[in-house]
Amino acid sequence: KEGRFRETLLGKRVDYSGRSVIVVGPSLSLHRCGLPREIAIELFQTFVICGLIRQHLASNIGVAKSQIREKGPIVWEILQEVMQGHPVLLNRAPTLHRLGIQAFQPILVEGRAICLHPLVCKGFNADFDGDQMAVHVPLSLEAQAEARLLM
Repeated sequence: KEGRFRETLLGKRVDYSGRSVIVVGPSLSLHRCGLPREIAIELFQTFVICGLIRQHLASNIGVAKSQIREKGPIVWEILQEVMQGHPVLLNRAPTLHRLGIQAFQPILVEGRAICLHPLVCKGFNADFDGDQMAVHVPLSLEAQAEARLLM
């Protein structure tokens, strides 16, 4: 499997993205998804670093990264604040129509699986028997606004 098409177009790594199994989250609102703490801290790391520096809790990027590695309570508070303003995109392959990728408001959950309300699964053609979904963070303000508006 080393053709030019596969080598150059398929299977590239994407920054600010993650992948995990989905599990049912019946207590979630339809517009929310549960994002595992481990995935969330990786996806939003740069935003948390900015928050730590902006609030004068870290003097530079190195100090902020070490605070994130220690995972103190202030890091989780800043992560919560950051996540409130950032939608995430959830995608289940194959994306055959526009409901295959949708925007959600993330909340932190324990464990390692992405939580979804059961009623949103039909658009993704997903079920809870081991299906995986990718999560992406729109970075620019324009991309965030588009995610909120269109999806």
